[in-house]
Amino acid sequence: MFVSAEIITIVLSAVGLLLTLGGTMFAGFAWCIRRSDALRTDLTNVEKSLGSRIDGVERKLTARIDGVERKLTARIDGVERKLTARIDGVESSLGARIDAVESSLGARIHTVVADTTELKIAMARLEGPQRHLIVATH
Repeated sequence: MFVSAEIITIVLSAVGLLLTLGGTMFAGFAWCIRRSDALRTDLTNVEKSLGSRIDGVERKLTARIDGVERKLTARIDGVERKLTARIDGVESSLGARIDAVESSLGARIHTVVADTTELKIAMARLEGPQRHLIVATH
C-alpha cells in the first residue's frame, strides 16, 4: 500500500497541531493555577495586614473609649455629689419651714377651737334654759 507524501504531511500536521494545542492548553491551565496561587498569597498578605491594622485601631479606640468613660464617670460622680448636697440642703430647709408652718397652723387651730368653745358657752347663756309649763298669753 502506497501512502502519498501529502497524506503523511496532513497527518503529521494534524498531530503537530494537536500537540501544539494540547501544550498551549496545558501551559494556559498551569498559568491559571499559578496566578490563582499568587492571588491567594496576595489575599493572605492583605488579610494579615488589614487584621493587624484593625487590631491596632481597635486597641486605640478601646483606650480612647475607656478614657472618655473615666472622664464621664468622674464628672457624673461630681454632679451627683453636688446635687445630693443641694437636695439635702433644700430638704432640711423645707423640713424646718414645714415644721414652722405646722406649729403655726397648730396654734391657730387651737385658738379657733378655744374661740368656738367660748362661743358655744356664750350662745347657751343667751338662750338660757328652756321654759317648761309656761303658757303664753294672747
